Amino acid sequence: MQYPESPISTGLDINLRGRRALVGGASKGIGKACATVLASMGANVTVMARSADVLQAVVDALPCSDGQRHTLITADVQRPDKLCNLVSHHVDNHGGFDIVINNTAGPAAGRIVDSNTNQLMQTFADHVLLSHQLMLILRGYMVENGWGRIINIISTSVKSPLEGLGVSNTIRGAMASWSKTLATELAPYGVTVNNVLPGATATERLTAIIERKAQGRSITEVEEEMLAEIPMKRFGRPEEIAAAVGFLASPAAGYITGTSIVVDGGRTRALS
Repeated sequence: MQYPESPISTGLDINLRGRRALVGGASKGIGKACATVLASMGANVTVMARSADVLQAVVDALPCSDGQRHTLITADVQRPDKLCNLVSHHVDNHGGFDIVINNTAGPAAGRIVDSNTNQLMQTFADHVLLSHQLMLILRGYMVENGWGRIINIISTSVKSPLEGLGVSNTIRGAMASWSKTLATELAPYGVTVNNVLPGATATERLTAIIERKAQGRSITEVEEEMLAEIPMKRFGRPEEIAAAVGFLASPAAGYITGTSIVVDGGRTRALS
């Protein structure tokens, strides 16, 4: 039997010089951290979110020691046709993307039994359908080059539902299944598809979840309850989630596809 030679001859190859990356939800939190990590690895990064002014500040702060050129796309996930048109226009003018980070903010908290079908449909559209539309636009460049990375920022709810996040739990699971199916179909072309599942991470969304959980109790009490479930006894940092994304985007992760990597301080250790 013939075995392929390893493309990693010396050390760990995480160099993304010359690669182009599209990062959704990049104006803050995990998305912004992902953009920073990919740029630090040498990629030319295009950040995407709703606010042009905030995105421009992100672009201006991105590392560019390798002479990269970073750009932005101002778009709203709830206007998918316009967003996809903008992405297509960007590709026509700047070339395709080697790396796509699907990162969309989660829906409002609440129990699934109290949620209506419109909430489910809108969230499905924001996450699964939009990711699929982008894949249809961007896969050709990756397949043609025999190299690509699609990475989805989802949630540990893929492993176990989170209390009070009914719609999110449902759609995150659908997103994970879409990803695994896509990974199988794109694997022969050198394109990997993986999920990163952040646990409780210090972002604005976590603050909102804690405030909702409080309901008359102190914020500190709620935080202590949440931290008690995390073996590391602290919340994650956005850059720690981004580190996993950076590795999956690198040449070193070329034989990893169709999987979900949990980054949660050990909280779901028994469910892996």
